[in-house]
Amino acid sequence: MHAIVPAAGEGTRLRPLTSDRPKGLLEVDNRPILSHCFDRLCEVGVTVIVVVIGYRGAQIVDYYGDCYGEAPIRYVRQPERKGLAHAIAQAADAVEGDVLVCNGDNVFGTSLESVVETRRRSDVDAALLVERASPAVARTTGVVVTDESGTVTELVEKPDEPPSTLVTTGVYALPESIFEHCRAIAPSDRGEYELPDAIARLREHGGVVETVELEGWRVNVNTEADLSEAERKLR
Repeated sequence: MHAIVPAAGEGTRLRPLTSDRPKGLLEVDNRPILSHCFDRLCEVGVTVIVVVIGYRGAQIVDYYGDCYGEAPIRYVRQPERKGLAHAIAQAADAVEGDVLVCNGDNVFGTSLESVVETRRRSDVDAALLVERASPAVARTTGVVVTDESGTVTELVEKPDEPPSTLVTTGVYALPESIFEHCRAIAPSDRGEYELPDAIARLREHGGVVETVELEGWRVNVNTEADLSEAERKLR
């Protein structure tokens, strides 16, 4: 399985720390955030890591070069940040087969094996790693509605009135057809190409999307407080 790691954003809420470097190279427990992400990917047998770079992306290329451990790294550029689906679409030519997407600003205290294993089931086309959150947090991210079996029935990005408090964690095990769906969707009212819209299109074309609830902890690093929280949890 190949992996896509979106890491093109500017990290504006982390300024001045990101004034001269990309967020992915900020350190948590004396290692860059991206290294923690890459470790989780290598643990589940990812064979190629595709990093989507943008803001100060040359620093990421210089730091990691063409491999991380035994896993080759490929880089693709996202000159304009137009949403997660747009970032994923940039990587289409660098990926073969199914793909594991893991946002590059996450630090996980648990393995990603459960979401990979769920995707490998013959009756599942995509699997999303999800967690419970407050209504306030749900308004700022992707919100998932499922039936009793955990199959996704609705997925919406940053709703004003969240239909549930089950939210995405930035980890998606997806089929190769996701690139077609990412390219086919229109931008949202926010002017971005939203991954939930691409996954909704996958469902409309008969794809079965399952959820896996996160066991353990995750910190999405957006602020200095998040950096401190991730550091505390890792130690």
